[in-house]
Amino acid sequence: MSMLTQPPTMGDVLKYELNPNFTRETVTLLAGTSYPVGAVLGRITASGKMKLSTATGTDGAQNAAAVLLYDVDATAADVAGIAVLRGPAIVSKAALVFDASVDDAAKTAAKHAQLAALGIIPRDAA
Repeated sequence: MSMLTQPPTMGDVLKYELNPNFTRETVTLLAGTSYPVGAVLGRITASGKMKLSTATGTDGAQNAAAVLLYDVDATAADVAGIAVLRGPAIVSKAALVFDASVDDAAKTAAKHAQLAALGIIPRDAA
């Protein structure tokens, strides 16, 4: 018997939000990559565009600012996406996707803390 696997969805990431009209916004994602659902995003200060939040840096994106709710292919150009930018909201820790530079437990914990400061609470279970 063959097994079907379904890619992650918004329901895998977002476990609770008080009011979608308050917590969500349309954001512009920087061209050059494909962004998966659950991507932890940082805002580039100079342009206001978002990209995967890096562990270190000076462009502003080193600070987690949002969690992407749907897959977005921005390989060819800047593209709009929908993200949770503020809480109260709860997201699944297991469903969050980080930049490759966020590569150990301390860096992951730092991203969780940055999201929590925005009212977006990462939890093991919701």
